[in-house]
Amino acid sequence: MTRSDGFRVGVLAAPYLREWQARSLERATADTDVAVSLVVVDEPAESDADPDALAAAVNGRLESGRNALDLLRLTLERERAWTLVVGERELARRFGAEHPLSERRAVTDVDCLASAEIRHVSPRIDGNWRELPSETVREIAERCDIVVRYGFGLLRGGVLEAPDHGVLSFHPADVRRYRGLGTPMAFLDGRETVGVTLQRLTEEIDGGEIVAEATVAVDDGDTLWDVYDRIHERQLDLLAEGIRNVRDPAFEPTVPEAVGPYYSMDRRRRPGFAVRTVLRNVRRRLS
Repeated sequence: MTRSDGFRVGVLAAPYLREWQARSLERATADTDVAVSLVVVDEPAESDADPDALAAAVNGRLESGRNALDLLRLTLERERAWTLVVGERELARRFGAEHPLSERRAVTDVDCLASAEIRHVSPRIDGNWRELPSETVREIAERCDIVVRYGFGLLRGGVLEAPDHGVLSFHPADVRRYRGLGTPMAFLDGRETVGVTLQRLTEEIDGGEIVAEATVAVDDGDTLWDVYDRIHERQLDLLAEGIRNVRDPAFEPTVPEAVGPYYSMDRRRRPGFAVRTVLRNVRRRLS
């Protein structure tokens, strides 16, 4: 630890962070006088996509002409019909569309994580849920005051209460309207604004206390990927805001009176849903 107040942040991460996640951590450590003490990295199972290959494909670092094909192959293995939507995005990239905040950066390449201890962990998997090993939970309790979740999917178990200030996680929508598959649902519903929620996790999906939130405007010509860009831009500063809030003894988190319906992530793998998304993207690109 190098910070004078000793407030310790832990990070639950995939082997590669998205660029917006890396930058949000960099801003939070710079703006709130905290340091990352521990990074727990999700050790991919043999059946998972190779994280190195996926990051290279997303970032376009493979040989010319191969990166898009590799990305589509890797996406098809996991997301089925949603590959159509990713394919439309990759075609737009060939004509100059850029989404740099969605690119991927290795955990080891994030400067604010350089002095943190890094642990590679294989969680216990039960359906869509993940539980961390008890020894990892104990280490988090000992070394972290708060944890930011940027990996591991749906979490349950002791890790949620191990750090004093809980586990924070972003939901790219307003939980009062959309839980689960938030941004694509709001996009297809034609919302003029989309919420961003930073919550303290519980075992209710997207049902925890809100420690920071924001609203971003959606223009008529925005594609789904443009909407994600606007959300990511706002998330860069929202993490620091949430950390400041939970450290303030006078702060009272928001407990929503009601949360929206839950939309399963499996929905985007359905052909009808994917086709609707592609058509809306194409119409907006041509408008």
